[in-house]
Amino acid sequence: MTALPGLVKQRRMTGTVPHRQDIETFAKQLRAGDIVAFPTETVYGLGADATNTDAVLRIYETKGRPRFNPLIVHVADLEMARRYVAFSPLAQMLATAFWPGPLTLVLPAMAGSGLSDIVTAGLDTVGVRVPAHPLALELIRAAGVPLAAPSANPSGRLSPTTAAQVIAGFEGRVPVLDGGPCEAGVESTILSIDGETVTQLRAGALARGDIEAVLGRPVAIAGEGAGIVAPGMMASHYAPNALLRLDAESAEAGEVYLGFGANDGALNLSPSGDLREAARNLFAMLHQLDGTAARIAVAPIPRTGLGEAINDRLQRAAAPRPATGS
Repeated sequence: MTALPGLVKQRRMTGTVPHRQDIETFAKQLRAGDIVAFPTETVYGLGADATNTDAVLRIYETKGRPRFNPLIVHVADLEMARRYVAFSPLAQMLATAFWPGPLTLVLPAMAGSGLSDIVTAGLDTVGVRVPAHPLALELIRAAGVPLAAPSANPSGRLSPTTAAQVIAGFEGRVPVLDGGPCEAGVESTILSIDGETVTQLRAGALARGDIEAVLGRPVAIAGEGAGIVAPGMMASHYAPNALLRLDAESAEAGEVYLGFGANDGALNLSPSGDLREAARNLFAMLHQLDGTAARIAVAPIPRTGLGEAINDRLQRAAAPRPATGS
C-alpha cells in the first residue's frame, strides 16, 4: 500500500508542453477579473479568480450554467488549498497520495477565506484540487489567486480536450492558453469526506480502485437521489447535439457508430480495449462524430476501472435533455 502513491505519480503528465504562450498575459487578465480558458490533465477549464464574485459570474454567464451547480477551485498546491478548506487527517492522506492529479476533494469551507459565495452555490463545502498540468500550475502561481474553473464549454455540452474545441464552442470569445491535447480526457474524480466516510460523488479520471487501494477499504458511491453538491452531478450533462444510444452492438439506420475494442465503427475509442485510451478519446471523438448523423450509437464499454467514469459520462450525455439550458 505504501508504494501506491508513487505509482500514481508515475502516471501523471510528463514531457514538454507544446504551444507555450506568455503566462503573465493570462495571469493579468485573471487578476483584472476576466475569464480565460486553460489546460489541465483532464479537460480544458474556464477559469476566473475564485475570490472575485463579478469574475465568477462571468463563468456562469459565458457557459449558461445554472447557479445551483457549484464550481471546483483549482489551486497550486496543498498549502494554498489550506487557505480555503479544512483538511481532516483522512483528507490530508488522499491529497498527499493523489495531488497533483485528477482528484477533487469536497471539504468544509474555511471561514473568512475570501472565496466568492457564488463558487459554492450556497453550500458550506468547497470542491478543491491541484491539477497535474505544468501550464495550469504556472498560471495559478502567476495569477496569485485560486481559480474557479468548470470545463470550458457551453453548459451541458461536451467537455473540450483541445484548445480548438474551446475556441469553436465559444466562437472565439474566450482567450485560450493552449497546452495541447489533454492527457486524461475526462474530468476529475470527486470525493466527499464526512468523518471516516469517503463517498464518490462523480467517477472520473482517477479510478475508484486506486483510491480504495490507498484507503484500504471500499469507497461509498452517492445514490441517484443525492442533491447537487459538486459539479457533474446533473442527470443531463456532457451532451452532444446528436442523441446517443448506448451499449449498441452495431449502428442502425440514421446512426453513426462509435466503437470500442472488437466492435469497430466510424471511430473507435480504443481498438485494443484500453480503457485509459478510451477515456482520453471519449470527448474528442464525440466532438468529431457530432453533426455527422442525428444519432450516435456507442459500443458497450466495460464498467470496471476507468470504464466507470466513461459510462457515467455517456449515461449523462444520453439522458433526456431539460427544456432550458443546463
